[in-house]
Amino acid sequence: MGIVNVTPDSFSDAGLNFEPEAAVASARRMLAEGAAIVDVGAESTRPGADAVSVDEELRRVVPVLEELHDAPLSIDTSKAKVARRALELGAELVNDVTALRGDPKMVEVVAESGAYLCLMHMLGEPRTMQDEPKYADVVAEVAAFLEERLTFAISHGVREDRICLDPGFGFGKTVEHNLALVRRLDVLLALGRPVLVGFSRKRSLGRLLGDPKATRGTTAASIGAALAAFDRGADIFRVHDVREHVEALTIAAAIEGGDGS
Repeated sequence: MGIVNVTPDSFSDAGLNFEPEAAVASARRMLAEGAAIVDVGAESTRPGADAVSVDEELRRVVPVLEELHDAPLSIDTSKAKVARRALELGAELVNDVTALRGDPKMVEVVAESGAYLCLMHMLGEPRTMQDEPKYADVVAEVAAFLEERLTFAISHGVREDRICLDPGFGFGKTVEHNLALVRRLDVLLALGRPVLVGFSRKRSLGRLLGDPKATRGTTAASIGAALAAFDRGADIFRVHDVREHVEALTIAAAIEGGDGS
């Protein structure tokens, strides 16, 4: 899954894809490099980010989706109106960082459309999620949350076979919390749904490499995290550097005995 942030303040690219033309070009490049789907989002969820209105989110994202109507896309949003419009324009998956908690109408939109859905764990909200997050057992608590949201989605008409789960690396977690979630990924896989890993360029990676004030991680560190998650059974990798991840994961799959696809 390639990442295209149509925002002026993304931690990972500092507004590189804020203009529609740049976002479209980035998406098409990612698809050419091997992305199976491109995740388009128009509201930053970096730590400390402020919310964006529905109208502003639509203003940013609709021109991009219109130009990419023939491409496999997901929409990164927690707003039902944005999701509905994106699905009308051809998006196939709704990537909701609030796991259907942000907008009570979102589950209806997903269920009625038959779209795919990603449910993510986040402690608090983007503005506050990194303010000293605490867990008794981060893996058990994230798993319990995702199981509850999975049950909620299914009970409201979303098909179970269209749901994937995201532990939300960096969303209300310390460096050690993130590492624990990768180490014990089997606990999340036991829920029976594909697990999406979004460790790409997260600041935890930069801090693990020795910079306590890092705001992002390197491509090499991102690939290292992806390979560790792959080895533990992760199914979907949400990344900024598509070609490099595709090549690394293709080799890893070949070594594991797969066909490299």
